[in-house]
Amino acid sequence: QLQLVESGGGLVQPGGSLRLSCTASGFTFHYYAIGWFRQAPGKEREGVSCISSSGGNTNYADSVKGRFTISRDNAKNTVYLQMNSLKPEDTAIYYCAAARQYDSDIWDHISLYDYWGQGTQVTVSS
Repeated sequence: QLQLVESGGGLVQPGGSLRLSCTASGFTFHYYAIGWFRQAPGKEREGVSCISSSGGNTNYADSVKGRFTISRDNAKNTVYLQMNSLKPEDTAIYYCAAARQYDSDIWDHISLYDYWGQGTQVTVSS
């Protein structure tokens, strides 16, 4: 069965780092762009980052540029989100999602994505 599974979330202090992983199965992973989204309590789900199927193009929300880095290893069917200099405002459930076509203009639109993971909690607090 097709599946996206996030891992690596947890509790971290402000200024700390965390690496999230998204591992896929059941579909042709290297045909898909992968996005990371997050949702804090009472707020809308927002795009964090996206990477094209080959890894040649990336997108980031303004709020995370310079702090987060997205990468992928297609041989492992895995996408990573390295999060550095974490802030309390980064606290949210983080989801990964797969899109058949990469579109730099709408990378952060939920409607672009076909498959979603279950989410992993990230809490940034002292």
